[in-house]
Amino acid sequence: MPRTTGNVSFWYADIGRPAPRPPLPGDTSTDVCIIGAGYTGLWTAHYLKALAPDLDILIVEKSFAGFGASGRNGGWLTGGFAWSHARYLEGSSDAALRGMIAAMNGTVDEVIAVAEAHGIDADICRTDEVMLATTPAQLARLTAEVARRRHWGEAERVHQITAAEAAARVNVPGILGGMIVQGVARIQPAKLVRGLAAMVVAQGVRLVEGTAALTLAPGLVTTDHGQVRARTILRCTEGFTATLAGARRDWLPLNSAQIATEPLPAAVWQQIGWAGHEIVGDFANAYCYCQRTREGRITVGARGVPYRYGSRLDTDGAPDAETIRQLTAQLHRHFPAARDHAIDHAWCGSLGVPRDWCATVGLDPATRIGWAGGYVGVGVSTSNLAGRTLADLTLGRATDLVTFPWVNRRPRLWEPEPLRWLGVHGMYALLHAADRRETARRGPPSRLGTLGNWLTGR
Repeated sequence: MPRTTGNVSFWYADIGRPAPRPPLPGDTSTDVCIIGAGYTGLWTAHYLKALAPDLDILIVEKSFAGFGASGRNGGWLTGGFAWSHARYLEGSSDAALRGMIAAMNGTVDEVIAVAEAHGIDADICRTDEVMLATTPAQLARLTAEVARRRHWGEAERVHQITAAEAAARVNVPGILGGMIVQGVARIQPAKLVRGLAAMVVAQGVRLVEGTAALTLAPGLVTTDHGQVRARTILRCTEGFTATLAGARRDWLPLNSAQIATEPLPAAVWQQIGWAGHEIVGDFANAYCYCQRTREGRITVGARGVPYRYGSRLDTDGAPDAETIRQLTAQLHRHFPAARDHAIDHAWCGSLGVPRDWCATVGLDPATRIGWAGGYVGVGVSTSNLAGRTLADLTLGRATDLVTFPWVNRRPRLWEPEPLRWLGVHGMYALLHAADRRETARRGPPSRLGTLGNWLTGR
C-alpha cells in the first residue's frame, strides 16, 4: 500500500497545503462573482482584470484555491481538446473548428508566458506527448487518431512513429508504435494553481476561501457566509458542479486517480529511458496517463472506480483499495523496472463530464450567469482558453473566441439515478473487458469498447 493516501494529492505533499484565506465576511456586492478558485475561475479573473482593471471581482471558493482537479491532475499541458469526444464537428464550419483548434494549441505558449511574466515556478518542462500502442487494436486506434488530428489542422505537431522510435523515447514493454504530439509541457499542477491564485490577488481580485456557494440566481449568490449581489455570476466549478442546488444532473463528477512512486535511482531510469520528460499515455480503451516528475518519480493515473452513486465526491482525495491495486498493476506493466520501488502516494479527484462529453463555455445574456468546464480530463490547457472566452463574453467583446463551436453549447442532462450509476459503471466494465480481449486475442479493436462508449454517448 502507498505510504500516503488522500491528503488532497501528492502535489500538495510536495509543496505543502496553502495557508487558508479568510472566508466571506458577510453580505457584499461586486461586479463579477466567480464561483470556484480552480484554473478556470483564476484564469477568468486574470483576463478580466487585464481587460478591465477597474472591474470589481470576487472569487468564492468552498475549500482553498486549487483544492479540486486543478491541484490533483496529471500535469499535462497539452494544448488540445479531448479529441475522442469532440462533437464540435457537428454543425460547425471548417473555419470555425480550425480556428478553435489553433486557439487551443496556443494555450501552451500562453500559460507558459503568463507563468514567466508573473514568476510562477510550476516545474514547467516543454516536451512532447507520447501516446503508445501495445496491441494491434491500440495501434489501429492510434493510426485513426493521427489521421483525424492531422486532417483538422494539427499536421505540423501530430505524427505517427515506429515502435523503435517510441521505445527510444520511453522503454515500455511490447510497444508496436506511437503518436507524438509536439509543443506540449509537463507541469506540477498545484504549483501552477497556487501561483495563479497569488497572481490574481496581487491584481486586486478578492478571493475568499472556506465559503460554499449554495444557490445561484440572477444577480445573487447565496453562500454559507452571506449573500453576494453581482451583475455577472460565473460558475467555474467543474467536477464540483453537482454539489450546487439544481445542478446535480448537469455535469457528472467522474473519478480519476493517480499514484506516485518514490524517487527512482539512476539505474532504473537507464532501463526506462524517458530522458525527454515526455508526458506518456496509451491507447487502451481504459487509458492511463503518466509523467516523470521534477525529482524523478513516476506518476500513473487512470479512472479506477469511475463514479460514486448520486454524484458523491471523494473525501480529501482518498482513493479506494481496488483503484490503488489497478494503478499499481498498470505501473508495473508499463515500467517493470520500477516494480521493486515503493508507492509514496495515492490520491483521486473528480472531473466534470457533460452528457455529450464535450467541454463548454457560455454566458446567458438574460440572466448574466455564465459557466465553463466539462473538460473530460484535459482541463489544464482548456481552462485557459475557457477563461479568456468567459472574459470576452462577460465584457461583450466581439472577438473570434466567442464565435467558436463550444460557446453556449448546452447538452442535455444526465439521467437520474440509478441509470446514471449503471450507465457509467457499465461503460467502464465494457472498456476493461475490451482491453482484456484485445490483449489476449491480439486482434482488431473489440466491439465491446464501441458498445461501452455508445452506452453513455462517449
